[in-house]
Amino acid sequence: MKLRYKILNSLLLLLGVAIVSLALALSYDAPCEPAPAVTSGEQTMKAVRFYCYGSTDVLEYDDVEKPSPAADEMLIKVHAAAVNPLDWHFLHGTPYFIRLMSGLGKPADSGLGVDMAGTVEVVGSNVTRFKPGDAVFGGGGTGAYAEYAIVREEGARVMKPANVSFEQAATVGVAGITALQALRDKGQLQPGQKVLINGASGGVGTFAVQIAKSMGAEVTGVCSTRNVAMVRSIGADHVIDYKKDDYTAGDQRYDLIIDMVGNHSLSKNRQVLAPDGVLVMVGGSTGNWLSALAGPLKALIYSKFVDQQFVLILAELNQEDLAIIGDMIAAGSVTPVIDRRYPLSEVASAFEYSEKGHARGKIIIEVN
Repeated sequence: MKLRYKILNSLLLLLGVAIVSLALALSYDAPCEPAPAVTSGEQTMKAVRFYCYGSTDVLEYDDVEKPSPAADEMLIKVHAAAVNPLDWHFLHGTPYFIRLMSGLGKPADSGLGVDMAGTVEVVGSNVTRFKPGDAVFGGGGTGAYAEYAIVREEGARVMKPANVSFEQAATVGVAGITALQALRDKGQLQPGQKVLINGASGGVGTFAVQIAKSMGAEVTGVCSTRNVAMVRSIGADHVIDYKKDDYTAGDQRYDLIIDMVGNHSLSKNRQVLAPDGVLVMVGGSTGNWLSALAGPLKALIYSKFVDQQFVLILAELNQEDLAIIGDMIAAGSVTPVIDRRYPLSEVASAFEYSEKGHARGKIIIEVN
């Protein structure tokens, strides 16, 4: 018996050491390194880079080597890029578990920016879907905050409709696909159902309102006073000003709630969900450690004991959904909402504005 306890205590000790070691590795910030020197004679481009985790102070806007595509890659001349919370999460390296993807101690890739729209400049020898001169848009990868970016042919990239601007196309990637997949895949939205969008004036929210309407839903948007008119103008049937009214205290029941804000508990949201309704949470809770997973864990537990569903969505960027939203914009059923535009040299200011959480629609970086 004593031997069994000794073995158990030893295992617990090893587990504790492993957890502490992982926590230290994830939270460690390596010092900033100088940018790689550009060799004389190399072709250069302007780009925003970061060589350590931190605030916007660590962003560097400078000349870097212009990249060349491999056999299955393309060189894109970037005309416009978009800002997503994902971008500044990578900058900060928080929540810390994101560093399992982005690099321990320091970023493995110094490029920033996921969503872009631009023109194909050079294609690798194995590329068949695109040719130089093609106008394309999409998300995935890194390095959109630069005059040129390398992308894989098989990545989330499609042709831009002729009547859609580069700025409009750049907004689609993360935000547009998140909205579409939250409504269609996670929410299983059907025509005639009632859907509430909490955070209707943001990047994902403005897409969600319009896509839900195009799917035949009755849409209620929740936003602040200054955004009520805008949310109504993009198609919301009803708008709730959260500064005046609490949607969880109302009598209306919703078949689907898309929640970008997380300012109400699951039990409060349950009160306004239909008996077989679905709550889709976009993103996790705030915090650097376990608190970032608190919301999804609670949702998982709740869903085991009630008929209502509580799910988290992390968008899967793909060509098919990009094309669907591009066609919606071309047809006029969806119009991207653009709040502010910043030049490439002011990505830091764009991030600082985005992190305040008050952007109406998308923030665009103007490049070429």
